[in-house]
Amino acid sequence: MKKKHKRHVLLLFAAGVIGLFIYTVVSWVDRPLTKEKEDASYRAAYHFTSPDHWKNDPQKPIYFKGVYHYYYLYNGDYPDGNGTEWRHATSTDLVNWQDQGVAIPKYTNENGDPWSGSVVVDENNTAGFGHNAFIAVVTQPSKNGGQQEQFLWYSTDEGKTFTSYSEEPVLPNPGTKDFRDPKIIWDDQHDKWVMAMAEGTKIGFYESHNLKDWQYTSGFSTENIGLVECPDLFFMRADDRTVKWMLGVSANGKAAGKSNTYAYWSGDFDGKEFFPDQSEPEWLDYGFDWYGGVTFEDGAEQDKQQKRYALAWMNNWDYAHETPTMEENFNGMDSVVREIQLKHDSRGQYYLAAQPVAALDKLVHSTDTYEEIEVNGAETLKTTGDSYQLEADITWSEATNIGFRLRESADQERHVDVGILSEAGYSYVNRSFTGQPDQTGHLLESRAPFDSSNKKVHITILVDKTSVEVFIGDGKVVHSNLVFPELEDQGITLFSEGGTSVFSNVKIKHIGQ
Repeated sequence: MKKKHKRHVLLLFAAGVIGLFIYTVVSWVDRPLTKEKEDASYRAAYHFTSPDHWKNDPQKPIYFKGVYHYYYLYNGDYPDGNGTEWRHATSTDLVNWQDQGVAIPKYTNENGDPWSGSVVVDENNTAGFGHNAFIAVVTQPSKNGGQQEQFLWYSTDEGKTFTSYSEEPVLPNPGTKDFRDPKIIWDDQHDKWVMAMAEGTKIGFYESHNLKDWQYTSGFSTENIGLVECPDLFFMRADDRTVKWMLGVSANGKAAGKSNTYAYWSGDFDGKEFFPDQSEPEWLDYGFDWYGGVTFEDGAEQDKQQKRYALAWMNNWDYAHETPTMEENFNGMDSVVREIQLKHDSRGQYYLAAQPVAALDKLVHSTDTYEEIEVNGAETLKTTGDSYQLEADITWSEATNIGFRLRESADQERHVDVGILSEAGYSYVNRSFTGQPDQTGHLLESRAPFDSSNKKVHITILVDKTSVEVFIGDGKVVHSNLVFPELEDQGITLFSEGGTSVFSNVKIKHIGQ
């Protein structure tokens, strides 16, 4: 009896030890898998993304009492329902954003859903809703046969909620199919409100003294850049102290072999009409995914003409719904906010130069540096990552193709290529060797002019979970492209074909919220 009892106790003890061991092993194995699953997300580490469902066009942010107020088109019914509304986010530094919910809801009257427009702070109470009321003029497809017309909404609680001023438009449709995206500015030089409108391939200009009554003043016709949307009008002081008016649009130039991003002209505006310096526009971005771009003032600076900021929707209507983030119930991301300055070149032509906003450094948690690396062929760095800013100075004499393979797989079969094809005279971003959204295979490599006589370049690259933004030189040329690498693809390789290149001052700042 005692021997049986002793054997029974031993068996129970052994079973307990085995059970505890199995439980421990299972728990130990399960815990990393669960953590890995939690981390396996395509949500950007430092780019603004929709909290859920859908976002597209940004609206020009405004600055009030130390805070930037940003509104964007949002669809909480996506992908099963239609219609956009204005969602609101706020920031003090343009890199950290706080969601404030929907400010202008959709389908609250027969005018339907609010599309793009602009919001201003009415400091002098010109519209009669009170000093510092937030006034938004937005396109809505009205009850009048679905025409695009402009309606006014106002806010007396510092932009948190807006009220519809009238179910009648403040700017009726003049009889054109495309009549949208009003951009309003206060023209100090002529003491009035000025509106730029997208009207097919033309930009219409309007004036008002109260934001309610608008009169047409002139039109600016564009050529060979397709349908234009989201116009932009502002003035800046260049690096030679010249003050220039700038006119920008989101263009659709793909059919003519041009970009589908932000085209702009420098020139003069007399309060009624815009006079460009040249007929052909410049481009603020040469990539495939920088649309609906807006620029806005640095609210904290007293000198408003020295620099501006810019951001855009990082997507393309050719493949807007092709993204792995759909599995995480959101679709929509913006570029980083960029600082832009007006410069002039040796020919006396003016251009906008862009660089990532300096406040991104607030999100840097570690930095890897390489003083100098000579490359003839390829050199893979020990540094890896999926969200960082990379900067480097590159020089060469005989090399013909110089650059970086980013988000590279362990077997080096998958990667995003960023480089300079020196002899051919262009910079490029090639996403054909990794996951990417264009199922047609036509939009795989973005290109921009590069002076082939120049044998050096400074490059700044922003890499995030699903994007690459490349700034060439002083930022006159930028490429912004969506990419969908495998999450584990995090390698970085330098390459130089046709000769030796020297990569100096290589700095990789790892970024995360």
